[in-house]
Amino acid sequence: MTTIALIGAGPGLGAAVARRFGREGFDIALLSRSQEHLDRLAAELGKEGLSARGFAADVRDPQALTAALDDAASTLGPIEVLQYSPVPHKDFMKPVLQTAPADLQGPVEFSVFGPMTAVAQVLPGMRSLGRGTVLFVNGGSAVQPHPERAGTSIAFAAESAYAHMLHETLTADGIHVGQLIIPGAIRPGDPHTDPAVLAEALWTLHQDRGDFRHFASPMAT
Repeated sequence: MTTIALIGAGPGLGAAVARRFGREGFDIALLSRSQEHLDRLAAELGKEGLSARGFAADVRDPQALTAALDDAASTLGPIEVLQYSPVPHKDFMKPVLQTAPADLQGPVEFSVFGPMTAVAQVLPGMRSLGRGTVLFVNGGSAVQPHPERAGTSIAFAAESAYAHMLHETLTADGIHVGQLIIPGAIRPGDPHTDPAVLAEALWTLHQDRGDFRHFASPMAT
């Protein structure tokens, strides 16, 4: 079987997506900065009969991220699905008039260089399989910039542009690229943003392979 690699795996959305894809037979590669955190989540999923392993890496460290994805593919099997959904740092969210050029280095490393590194690593394997899916998960500032969260607004917009170009370019290779926009917070029990609901939406994006951008709930105007 093939593998889903979840970059930014946590106990909320990441765990829900792991369960949804795991039920379909995918092996699960969990990536975040803390190996202890990943091992705990992998053990929890393992008790449910799912095949999951943790591979620690900081998305702002290209060598570590590349090595983790390579290790995941070698250990679990070829990566057919890549989800990029790490949670941005709070210090990326300064008001626009308090944001200097140097403040954009972190957000751009996080939201542009990180996904570019990850995609470059998994793309050859997807091409060998003849299929693949890359899923980007972003907050509402990716499409509606917020002046109080300038860093993420700018970096998410760049990430969205990169992802959209991938969508246009990789279709001919049998690789689907989609983006799920989640306006506001992820809220357990909410009919639109409960983690299990969002995981189902991401499974649908993988299965249906349709348009590029989808919204978990309507954007406020």
